[in-house]
Amino acid sequence: MTENPPIDTSVPHSARVWNHLLGGKDNYEVDRQAAEQFRAMFPQIVDIARADRAFLGRAVRHLAGEAGVRQFLDIGTGLPTMDNTHEVAQRTAPEARIVYVDNDPLVLVHARALLASSPEGACDYVHGDLRHPEAILDKAAATLDFTRPVAIMLLGVVHFVHDDDEVRRILTRLLDAVPAGSHLAITHATLDFDKGRTAQAEAQADWNEKSANPMVPRGRDAIAGFFDGLELLPPGVVSMSRWRPEGDSRAEPAEVPGYGAVGRKV
Repeated sequence: MTENPPIDTSVPHSARVWNHLLGGKDNYEVDRQAAEQFRAMFPQIVDIARADRAFLGRAVRHLAGEAGVRQFLDIGTGLPTMDNTHEVAQRTAPEARIVYVDNDPLVLVHARALLASSPEGACDYVHGDLRHPEAILDKAAATLDFTRPVAIMLLGVVHFVHDDDEVRRILTRLLDAVPAGSHLAITHATLDFDKGRTAQAEAQADWNEKSANPMVPRGRDAIAGFFDGLELLPPGVVSMSRWRPEGDSRAEPAEVPGYGAVGRKV
């Protein structure tokens, strides 16, 4: 693994803020202040954080189960918490191989929790940035076999890349590296659900002023465009909470203001 780069505790970092919102303790005062200010302006951010985590579980269970994927490249993984990608995948397929990628040095410090693989499988962690897919692929090749299908997990990270053309370049590079049968999973921030009330937009603008990781919320059509050339799995691009919900209830779960989708390379 990469040597530990310095940790900047002077500005909030998205991975640490998310950790606080999920009830974790791997964060600093600056992150807690940013998280609580965002929560005060837009309380539903906690629902978004939980829905994003739940989406990960459902998506990985589908990919490791019905889809038969045995390799996962999780970029922008964030800090370890419960039910990380390898834990979910290896419950279904103990032989699954996972590579985690994040650009927050604190994630690297805690990466041992992400490397507790089953004996049959493998886990690795690389310090890297989505904006540099070539470096990620080069390092991940030590663990993953790119001649076999890979699930590329981009949960809560694409919205940190501001330019749509750059997003498409990154996705093209990642998908060109994997064969048919591979999958792409994305969750993404949006203002589509704000309905003119502006609370989310105001909280978003405040975050972008203070954070080391400003983000660009996108609409449904823009996010759907990132899956061009892929087979978009039903139900398509929907609120994260409504992507293949589990349980016995016949009522649809309440929407949360964030999209989730999974596509298959054919």
